[in-house]
Amino acid sequence: MPLRRRHLIAALPWLPLGLAQAQPEAPGRSVSPRGTLGADELNNIAVFKAASPSVVNITALGFERELFSLNVQQVPRGTGTGFVWDERGHIVTNFHVIQEANAATVTLSDQTTFRAELVGAFADRDLAVLRVPAPRGRLQPLPLGTSRDLQVGQKVYAIGNPFGLDQTLTTGIVSALNREIDSVTRRTIRGVIQTDAAINPGNSGGPLLDSAGRVIGVNTAIYSPSGASAGIGFAIPIDEVNRIVPRLIRDGRLVRPALGVTAGAGALNRALNLPKGVPLVAVQPGGPAARAGLQPFARSRGGDIVAGDVILAIDDEPVADLDDMLTALERHRPGERVTLTLWRAGQTRRQAVTLAESGD
Repeated sequence: MPLRRRHLIAALPWLPLGLAQAQPEAPGRSVSPRGTLGADELNNIAVFKAASPSVVNITALGFERELFSLNVQQVPRGTGTGFVWDERGHIVTNFHVIQEANAATVTLSDQTTFRAELVGAFADRDLAVLRVPAPRGRLQPLPLGTSRDLQVGQKVYAIGNPFGLDQTLTTGIVSALNREIDSVTRRTIRGVIQTDAAINPGNSGGPLLDSAGRVIGVNTAIYSPSGASAGIGFAIPIDEVNRIVPRLIRDGRLVRPALGVTAGAGALNRALNLPKGVPLVAVQPGGPAARAGLQPFARSRGGDIVAGDVILAIDDEPVADLDDMLTALERHRPGERVTLTLWRAGQTRRQAVTLAESGD
């Protein structure tokens, strides 16, 4: 026979009789007044409130065949963060966020989701631009700052939207400037901002802000053996972003300016005891370099090396290798003139060259 409540109480002689009866709820402790928030806290809150409506979640989609049929469906490949660039619906993010995707969706801060189209990408700088057909009233572009006057110790904020549920805020400082990291194409990204603001994988593509709420970089990578934030994050400087993104929007790709040359490997410098620079092993007939009189290294009929040109600098910026040369050229557009510092057979000269459009 099941025990009734009174039988149960009687069977537990050690239970105080008073606990068997309903007791009034004990009052909680009084709450101490907090006082006003500190100026630093108020600024954190203000920056987050102003910027978070502009930070979006990006879901990369890929095609996958069902296991027991030939049906193909789109499935998520990963998520990342982006931010509103302008009122026309352009969204800036990292190239690696959408690298393996066949399509992507963008979820705004109000939880509305739009199918996105790829406008353009530049993998060498890990940047991509998407566009969503969202009404202008739902798009709030972030104000842009500058990265050229940043100082180590300056306060920064990283905002991400890794899962499409809500934005996250982490704070830190500029830990170092002019760092170098490798892009997905193994090209070197220079001038990178290092920060100790936590940047987790899902926050890639989100904005790095200064204390005025201006974008000063695009969060792109973390240094961590485990894949979690370990206090070392990197962001592409906004001056570089602001140079590339408008060209991606206009042309769909970064139209590279070209000299019309083929660069030799670094081993050629060592083998011929050449100065540090870019030795030329071919010059495109009729191209900018050929019209300016540049010559490549070659062999004579007798097998001797015929001295060619080594590019030492572009507009007085030293170039030590091909990557340096490409980086210097990417700051210009086809049709612009640059001044090359050249070395040939022990003689140094300067030569103006009008850049052409690359065919890649």
